[in-house]
Amino acid sequence: MAETLRLRQKVIVLAIAPLIVALVAIALFVRQQAVTLAQQQRATIQRAYLDSKEAELRHYVALAARSIAHLTRSGRSDPATLAEAKRILASLSYGDDGYFFLYDMQGNNLMHPRQPELVGTNMWNWRDDLGEPTIQRLIQRAQAGGGFQRYRWVKPSSSQQALKLGYVVPVPHWGWMMGTGIYLDDVEAALAQVDAQQSRNIEETMLWIAGLAILAALTVATGGLALNISEHRVADAKLKALAQRVVDSQEEERARLSRDLHDGISQALVSVKLQLEAGIIRLGGDEGQRAQARIGLERTVEQVKSVLGEVRRISHDLRPTLLDDLGLAPALDHLASEFGEHAGTPVRFRTEGQLDGLPEMVGTVLFRVAQEALTNAERHAGATCIDMSLVRAERCLSLTIQDDGLGFDADSVAVHPKRGIGLRNMMERMEAIGGRLAIASSPAGTRVVASIDLEEQA
Repeated sequence: MAETLRLRQKVIVLAIAPLIVALVAIALFVRQQAVTLAQQQRATIQRAYLDSKEAELRHYVALAARSIAHLTRSGRSDPATLAEAKRILASLSYGDDGYFFLYDMQGNNLMHPRQPELVGTNMWNWRDDLGEPTIQRLIQRAQAGGGFQRYRWVKPSSSQQALKLGYVVPVPHWGWMMGTGIYLDDVEAALAQVDAQQSRNIEETMLWIAGLAILAALTVATGGLALNISEHRVADAKLKALAQRVVDSQEEERARLSRDLHDGISQALVSVKLQLEAGIIRLGGDEGQRAQARIGLERTVEQVKSVLGEVRRISHDLRPTLLDDLGLAPALDHLASEFGEHAGTPVRFRTEGQLDGLPEMVGTVLFRVAQEALTNAERHAGATCIDMSLVRAERCLSLTIQDDGLGFDADSVAVHPKRGIGLRNMMERMEAIGGRLAIASSPAGTRVVASIDLEEQA
């Protein structure tokens, strides 16, 4: 049941995943375009605000210059004339925080209507909260013929330093710098409102795309579930076929073990029993019969040794102790030697790389693949020589069995219902641990390569 649910989930995921990926890509593209457009719009609005503020400052300074023009044109520089000019400029203001200021070119404050305590103070070395020499830069701008300068200054209405856009001009006849400025925090507030509105627009667009994505995913999922009914039936049929193959493989292994026990060990033990009974009878006879009994018992001992060897061979086929005690490489080396002695076909085995500490399941599966490949070579290939190698290159482990036999048609064997059980067993074993099995066969021989990524087994 769990396998069926996983199959259904895979079908749905495979159906929905491309749609979701496409919608996510579209959403990211739309969002990127919206953000870019919002940035461009913000820059345009900011430039428009600043242009309007700069025009406003030029207008204010022009009005201030006209208000004292009759004094500057008079050519007088007496204290009364200068005091009158300062009085006129001090009386000019606009808005809550708009005023004019005067400095001489040495940085002395001559007039400041909002901070009268600064009048008469030399502020050439005064710096703002960011360490910038404010008055020096304003004077430099005025000496260059006038212009705009950004700086930080205490805002009267809040008593906190804020960014300010100043506009200064020189008063050459008196050696003054006259200027005014507009605080930019209201511009930042307006831009913040624009940013907030644009963010809301982008969020609403993303919500619409998300809603469409959910609706599309539900539609595809519904269609996938409908189609999955037939797929489920096919999967059940394949599962039953696989289960039958497993049962067939188990019965084949049991039949092979039964034949080995009956044809080898059972008959040998019967022979040993008869020889022991005959020896016991001869031991009760004359000297000649006892001599024959000893000879018979010696043959019996040799036969028992042969039976023990056969038992060890069968036990090794079922589960080699070397695999558990020493690892995969020694077990394969022993398998190669034993196969050469048993089948009469030499097997050359080599190893390469670090082979210690392999996962137990990986060692078991690769050993079974080697057993099956050698058995197939013995039964069907007619090979005269077999090469077997176990190689580890970083995280990849591969087992290769190459023979010089007759070869076979791998495609026809794979689809034959009563053939290729061994090949299917090897493939299923490798798939179970996330490995790969590659088989290449031709009249020049057969090559079986079983490989696995050890990092995925960690």
